[in-house]
Amino acid sequence: MAARRAYNTTAYRYPRERLILALTLLLVLLIIALTATATLCGSLLVVVVMVVYAYARNRSHHRALMERARPVTEQSAPVLAAIAAESVARLQVNQVQVFIAPGNSLNAYTFGLVSPKVVVLHSSLLQVLDADELRFVLGHELGHVRLGHTWLNSLVGGMAGMPSPSMASVVLALAFLWWNRACEYSADRAGLLACGKPHKAISALVKLAAGTGALTRTGLERALRHIEAEDDHALSTFENGHSDGALAGLSESLSTHPMTVRRIEQLRRYASTDGYRHLQSLMTRNAEA
Repeated sequence: MAARRAYNTTAYRYPRERLILALTLLLVLLIIALTATATLCGSLLVVVVMVVYAYARNRSHHRALMERARPVTEQSAPVLAAIAAESVARLQVNQVQVFIAPGNSLNAYTFGLVSPKVVVLHSSLLQVLDADELRFVLGHELGHVRLGHTWLNSLVGGMAGMPSPSMASVVLALAFLWWNRACEYSADRAGLLACGKPHKAISALVKLAAGTGALTRTGLERALRHIEAEDDHALSTFENGHSDGALAGLSESLSTHPMTVRRIEQLRRYASTDGYRHLQSLMTRNAEA
């Protein structure tokens, strides 16, 4: 039996993620430094209150989830349980629970300030995605857990929501969303490592964006062409100063997720790197050990 080899399970983190987080926190500190003492105390109190509120909300959400969702186990969903166990091992994630919740939207999310963290998959995903695409989606959510995004979202979100002058509030909110988008790139890389097949990671993103219109191979190819054409047009017109491109850029700036075409481009770039190939090889070797 081959010996297991240690590897840095967070080496896939999107390079700019920590820089953007640091800039966001520096903005918070700068705004605090420029406020009066009373406002400072109030700001810190609001941060604490929002973090406590996030904890209580997570607990409440977990209780509600237990009532309407079913946990993924070898008995309830053997195939998905095997995929989850494999992805958890590859990404070296500790103490996580996976649930299937009823829902028509193609969505998955994770939450939790303390362990075990929770990953929720909407049941509709099981009807649209194949096994490899589910590995990508599940790996994406596990990446959020492994990289600390779940608890950082509550902390940084609380800081971004503290009372401050209106313009400062806008800047903080935009910085928080900027960091959120960087986290999505990191999580996409985790999903790719869990999946191991770039074309399946991309098809998962296309299906999440296009829904049932991408179920067949022809529909998938058509949806991908549409995404690339539509988003490339928006990017081109934005660079040329046209209003529709500017609106597309503004829309992305106000979103927690990057444009789908950007996510696809980032996945393709990462899949071509030596870093990805090295990590993928180590993860596969350890899984076989």
